[in-house]
Amino acid sequence: MEENQSCGHNCSCGSKQESAPTPDTGFGQMGDAKTSRRGALKKLTLGLLTGAGMASTSCSVVGDDDTKEKNSLKWDEFFKKNYRVMTEKEQKDTVKRLERLYEMNTGKKISVSSKGATEDVLYGYAFNISKCQGYMDCVNACVEENNQDRSSEMQYIRIHEHKNGQINFELAEDDFFHEVPAEGHFYMGTQCFHCENPPCVDVCPVEATWKEKDGIVVIDYDWCIGCRYCMAACPYDGRRFNWKQPEVPENEVNKDQHYLGNRLRKNGVMEKCTFCIQRSRNGKNPACVEACPTGARIFGNILDPNSEIRWVLENKKVFRLKEDLGTEPKFWYFMD
Repeated sequence: MEENQSCGHNCSCGSKQESAPTPDTGFGQMGDAKTSRRGALKKLTLGLLTGAGMASTSCSVVGDDDTKEKNSLKWDEFFKKNYRVMTEKEQKDTVKRLERLYEMNTGKKISVSSKGATEDVLYGYAFNISKCQGYMDCVNACVEENNQDRSSEMQYIRIHEHKNGQINFELAEDDFFHEVPAEGHFYMGTQCFHCENPPCVDVCPVEATWKEKDGIVVIDYDWCIGCRYCMAACPYDGRRFNWKQPEVPENEVNKDQHYLGNRLRKNGVMEKCTFCIQRSRNGKNPACVEACPTGARIFGNILDPNSEIRWVLENKKVFRLKEDLGTEPKFWYFMD
């Protein structure tokens, strides 16, 4: 009579240890036209992981329900598609998954939007050089609104202090710590200009960045591989790279987020201004526009003949930076 032997693990199965069955890796279905390359990879990886676990023991130590749910959510996150090619349902499922994971990790709730572009809307921005006084309220509001890394002091917006009579960004002061406005100087802000022909999009090897129908150039942070080609291609210094894991204190996290906007990022990926997509697609101005104490910043739908920005474009002498490049930035400068 053969005696049962313990499996040697901290469990009470008392079962006899046997050889693990060969896992179903999905090889038999990889040639099936209905199985995508990504789906096949998912099945293969799952099969290998399952096989490895089964080979170590014939019993499994199952975790609690929360652990199983979290692992399942993280698994689906890892294998999700590029946001651009997701169906509307997949996009909604994705943001719900992110909301749930955040709640499980922090005990707090966030709201992540997947709201798309509105028909007959094309966003544009105008900057009144005569009114900007270099106060930096716009920069601070942008940092807070868009959950930018505090430790590296990441900033999407740059305020350049020029001497009167010249626009020379090589000679301009960007990090000034004196009282403003300084006599004999004027100020110009730069950020992502959301070009109509964005060179950053053209160079991305994995299509992690693209232009939306409302003109906003966005990034799928989970698809970005951090090659920084877009950073090199941008002629306006509009892109930022996370050299480390961004840090935002929990009590300072803006919990009103958009998947393509101010949701929390990770190290090794690009990010930039998105015209505060989480605000603009809900009919609000970007945080920098709202925070400007002098009214130097104007934002709106350039397709709307009654919008303030349309009035500026039709009645002021406007110009754009490096227009000879053909990038067609949707960011104009003007003076009173």
